[in-house]
Amino acid sequence: MSNKRKNRPEKPEVEKQSEYYRLKTQAVDDLVSANEENSPQVSEEELRAYRSGPKMKLADWVKMLLIKAWFAGAVCFFFIWGLGGLLSSELDILFVTGLALGVVTDLMTNPVLRFFEKTPGENARWMMVTRKSHSGLFLNVGYAYVVLLLVYGLYNVINLIASQISGISDMVFLGVEPILFGLFCLGFDLLLLQLKHALGRAFHGTARKNAK
Repeated sequence: MSNKRKNRPEKPEVEKQSEYYRLKTQAVDDLVSANEENSPQVSEEELRAYRSGPKMKLADWVKMLLIKAWFAGAVCFFFIWGLGGLLSSELDILFVTGLALGVVTDLMTNPVLRFFEKTPGENARWMMVTRKSHSGLFLNVGYAYVVLLLVYGLYNVINLIASQISGISDMVFLGVEPILFGLFCLGFDLLLLQLKHALGRAFHGTARKNAK
């Protein structure tokens, strides 16, 4: 009698395994057939709870400024510092640095700015040249020379003022280094961008008045 009870399968255990298999099969079917129409709505709060990333987030404009300053500083590091001992003439250094700054702006800085766009063209206001063609590359190189000459002039003015104050004429008080160079490039770039936007608003305002 006891042996028969041992050999008889436990019915609750069989039902439990069947129910587990049925639930697994149903889950796979639901996953395969899932689409936008039959998927449950999930709130934005719940989505944010599962998103990974740092708790402290930078504002978009801060990211734009850091990106532009960082790439300009990198150009200074690799070309002014890196080639300073190989190029004998200051004019040669300016020529190579301006060319590198324009190429980096067109091929690296601007694409990174576009990568952070939430909508197409959103970050175009941070770019002096928005074209993606070969002509955009040449325009970026030309614009880079303008920015570089302004930065070069600022260094000379600062050193001249420091020389006049101290009375020492044969000393470089402020040398070129990546961080300050990047910030100077960023500052003149922002000024020129503001000038571009101001001229654009004035032009469009005049065009509207003439159209009326």
